[in-house]
Amino acid sequence: MTVYFIGAGPGAADLITLRGQRLIERCPVCLFAGSLVPEEIVASAPADALVRDTAPMHLDEIMDEINKAHAEGKDVARVHSGDPSIYGAVAEQMRRLDAVGIPYEVVPGVPSFAGAAARVATELTLPEISQTIILTRTAGKASAMPEHETLEVLGQSRATLCIHLSIRNLSYVETALTPYYGADCPVVVVYRATWPDEQIIITTLAGMRAEVREHKITRTALILVGHVFGETRFRDSSLYDPAYAHVLRNAGKKKKRA
Repeated sequence: MTVYFIGAGPGAADLITLRGQRLIERCPVCLFAGSLVPEEIVASAPADALVRDTAPMHLDEIMDEINKAHAEGKDVARVHSGDPSIYGAVAEQMRRLDAVGIPYEVVPGVPSFAGAAARVATELTLPEISQTIILTRTAGKASAMPEHETLEVLGQSRATLCIHLSIRNLSYVETALTPYYGADCPVVVVYRATWPDEQIIITTLAGMRAEVREHKITRTALILVGHVFGETRFRDSSLYDPAYAHVLRNAGKKKKRA
């Protein structure tokens, strides 16, 4: 028996990996985070499988279902949104499984920031503009932020920021980042990336609060901040420069005809 922590992707049902989907199709127990995982993804579970939405459940209740499956020798598809390694709340589940000796594996998924970048058709790293992506959040009801990971600290890098779980903290985001990015720095707010009801707002640090208020977005949105958005004056990468040699291509080498 194995518990499979499966990343279901950002929302679109066809963005789950083949491995993840095939595990759902064969596991006799499927526990999924229904608030962010569409039911279409778990609809492929076996007809006689136990399929439960864990959104209204607390950790002890979830572990009770896993322990029961373990006693019965049944594999469990534990389906989370995005990728389990990012704000997935899987570490505490793994800790409990370790304590009782229940085996588990992790199946990666498409993270929400990648889904959002795809929907706005942008590259988050551009030559000489930004070569670093920071995935972060701001303090909320669930937990505080370590003092060395505040936006005032991270903003000094001027890297591309992907700010999760912070749509209610826009005033703080603007105040903390404006000194480093400028009031006119591009901001993209993506509500429910890749879902049918997705909304995309292209704005600036100074304008984002009014735009978000107008669109009445209060949850499930990602805030992307950085000068890569809308930038067209970056230089070409050296990767495909004919004068740039690397192990698979000599500089200036012409392709031979077949």
